[in-house]
Amino acid sequence: MTRIGGWRTGLYGVALVTLGLSACAGGSDVLAPSSRPTPALNADAPPPTNQGQRIGTGSIKVALIVPLTGQGAAVGAALRNAAELAYDDFQKPDLQILVKDDRGTPDGAREAAQSALADGAEIVLGPLFAANVQSAGAVARGAGKPVVAFSTDAGVAARGVYLISFLPQSEVDRIVEEATAAGRRSFAALIPESTYGNAVEAQFREAVARRGARLVAIERYPTGAPGPAVERLRTVMVGSAAPADALFVPDTPDGLLAVAPALTKIGFSPTRVRPMGLALWNDPRVLSQPAFQGGWFAAPDTAGFSGFAQRYQARYGASPPRAASLGYDAVSLTAALIRQYGTQRFADATLTSPAGFSGLEGTFRFRPDGLSERTLAVYEIRNNAAAVVSPAPKVLGPSGI
Repeated sequence: MTRIGGWRTGLYGVALVTLGLSACAGGSDVLAPSSRPTPALNADAPPPTNQGQRIGTGSIKVALIVPLTGQGAAVGAALRNAAELAYDDFQKPDLQILVKDDRGTPDGAREAAQSALADGAEIVLGPLFAANVQSAGAVARGAGKPVVAFSTDAGVAARGVYLISFLPQSEVDRIVEEATAAGRRSFAALIPESTYGNAVEAQFREAVARRGARLVAIERYPTGAPGPAVERLRTVMVGSAAPADALFVPDTPDGLLAVAPALTKIGFSPTRVRPMGLALWNDPRVLSQPAFQGGWFAAPDTAGFSGFAQRYQARYGASPPRAASLGYDAVSLTAALIRQYGTQRFADATLTSPAGFSGLEGTFRFRPDGLSERTLAVYEIRNNAAAVVSPAPKVLGPSGI
């Protein structure tokens, strides 16, 4: 991070001083395991202005490719609104945002990227869906232009195609790090049979091994039917001689509502075997489950988004979905890079700075392979609510550790 005008604000400079301030592959699945619960977007809110047009009149052009019609249009409109908010908060930088509608389809994304590049865009922000990122990314990288995309499917990241979204892999690393630092050394895991489950299982195995802990048992279960898998873990979790002292369950709130009673049924004790999860646990339905009391989960600090949401509500008359913060951060990032880095503003070396950048919900950085890493807090479930037990760090440690 860097200092701007005497303030240690990261790359968002004036905007952050003024304010005081993580989808699976393809289709709508990109929004499901997105890492935090999403407040409903007001369906009655007026549509954003300038759809498919421009925000700002600066000399440096960037593309914002989002679905303004078709699948994902409500989230796309919120991303566009957030981009406009960031532009204004940054005191109207030398920037012109070309807003392009990808219609929620790969073909639309490819056409939007071609149109944006023909109009002079130097970088592409978006798209939202994984398959659309692949289409737009192929066009942009073929022209030597970088992409900062909103998908949470790590499979579409690549050199020059950077994911600014909240990826579950960072959450896995954070929760395992915190659990082992607190003395938990023997992990069991219940993993849903899904694309999301596959991704987090691989990261979990790697994180446990990296921290010198052991994985005593792991079971997979069909979505919504964890009972048999939970029963198979009984011997490693229940009883004074059971070896596990932590249980990792990376599922959605709906899935966790089936897991919790299955755990209670076998006599699972969360005071002896600490339940652990990811940011999707931050849901009132999950926080109220007896089986998860005392459990830990990794998630972004909520303060930054709360302030943004209040200002968004005041301006647009609707509550933003959590993904809207990505649109705000992407535009703030490009504005700051324009001010500080001249002709190297969007070079791969600039975008992959190890120090990272300050966003609405903490510090983040892009890795050369296109994945992102973020600072995250760890929360404990106490009396049906979430309390911070380990705040999000101010800076990122060495990559991959």
